[in-house]
Amino acid sequence: MRSLLDAVLSISSALDLTVVLHTIAESARGLVDARYAAIGVLGEEGEFTELITSGFGADQFRGEDGPPLPHGTGLLGELVRHPEPLRVDDLATHPRAAGFPEDHPLMTTLLGVPIRVRDTVYGNLYIADKEAGVFTGEDEDLVTALASAAGVAIENARLYERLRQATEEFQRRLLPDLPTLPGLELEARYQPSTEVPRIGGDWYDLIRLPDQVPCLMVGDVMGHGLEAATVMSQISNMLRVIAFDQQEPPSRVLHRLDDALHQLHGGPLATVVIARLEPAQAGGRIMRWSSAGHLPPLVATPGRCRHLPEEIGLPLGVDLGAPRPDHECRLSAGATVLLHTDGLVEERGHPIDDGMRQAAAAAAHHAVDPLPELCEALLAQRQDAFHDDVALLAARLTA
Repeated sequence: MRSLLDAVLSISSALDLTVVLHTIAESARGLVDARYAAIGVLGEEGEFTELITSGFGADQFRGEDGPPLPHGTGLLGELVRHPEPLRVDDLATHPRAAGFPEDHPLMTTLLGVPIRVRDTVYGNLYIADKEAGVFTGEDEDLVTALASAAGVAIENARLYERLRQATEEFQRRLLPDLPTLPGLELEARYQPSTEVPRIGGDWYDLIRLPDQVPCLMVGDVMGHGLEAATVMSQISNMLRVIAFDQQEPPSRVLHRLDDALHQLHGGPLATVVIARLEPAQAGGRIMRWSSAGHLPPLVATPGRCRHLPEEIGLPLGVDLGAPRPDHECRLSAGATVLLHTDGLVEERGHPIDDGMRQAAAAAAHHAVDPLPELCEALLAQRQDAFHDDVALLAARLTA
């Protein structure tokens, strides 16, 4: 019973469906001390669409596209047609056994149970070759109980995935499409947190001002949830209007934004960085930028990449009289400006400076790669683990 409880806790601790399925197979195999376990996942028409394996033979017959799927003509098909527990002491002599695919590990004993998600059979959990003899009635009871908990875990994982997709879709609809601008290649990414589906306050934006200068903007509202997303929408829309009206310098835009937010919305806490990419007489561009408590721009050129070391000031909503200095940086053709939120460089238990150095190193390594590949490389260096949302805006000078 303790082993069953441990197995139930194990499969209940994950929310990603693929992880849940692998955990179920591993837990079932360990629960009854078997050499091999697998889950056959059923499609809407009752056909096998996926096979999750564990233990002996999991790699021996895994082809380039994964293990061969059951055809449903043998004992596994019997479990589909009659979703009741099935114990077989000698597969070779069972009348419904249909043999094994080429290179499939030889199995002699089998215990199979259906996995139900409410009234629907999601798939089959089957375990083969118990280390000490044949499967017993106690083994059947344990695996059946585990399969019941597995159905709940699978349903939770499905609900989590639907919630994650809806949250991500809602967030993306709040973000703008990037315009096409001469002399610039543009790319943006939004990566939601991989922990709990939650609406965040990260955003990016880019507009062309009346003087034809591109203006890049990235920001992050403190907190999460619907309130943060609402404030984010208010700030980003307000920032567009103020930037279009004030135009320059960026520090003036930030002062006007802070004042308007204080008067209209009580001064919510947020960080913002604004950068103007102005044409330079000698070629290239001059980036004039200012930050309200936001991480500085990351500038990547062939052979060099760094976060600009200038002062970033206080976040919005802290002090209306706080100084907000403007900075300048000359950029040549081929240079890439990357504005991002702190989710790209923050990792629990590590200083943010470490994450900034890692991001700079990744950007330097891919500085001459196509811009989409550079953006993907920056996200990939987090190894798919994001404790916070990430907004990333990249602009590369092509002339």
